[in-house]
Amino acid sequence: MKKFLFICSQNKLRSRTAEQVFGNYENLEVRSAGLNHDAVVPLEPEDVIWAEYIFVMESSHKNKLLKNFRKYINKQHVIVLNISDDYDFMDPELIDLLKRKVSKLI
Repeated sequence: MKKFLFICSQNKLRSRTAEQVFGNYENLEVRSAGLNHDAVVPLEPEDVIWAEYIFVMESSHKNKLLKNFRKYINKQHVIVLNISDDYDFMDPELIDLLKRKVSKLI
């Protein structure tokens, strides 16, 4: 079973949508978190250690992840999805984009 962690800034729209979309796949365990201190679910070291694949929405998220959590990243694959903050929660266009970009790794 693959462990996917989706990260954005606030864990309100993009990463939460990804968690909802992929959370019901049989061969996946899925979590989401935000990098900002006031995120709905702030990223914790345990999340990073737990994950096999870490998906960030933007390059700036990868930079912040590496700056603040580098010591917890060992063999995790960190993937930048290049999805800008232009979508609402569960926006059909966002769902389609996520499925196209992530499905290769499922």
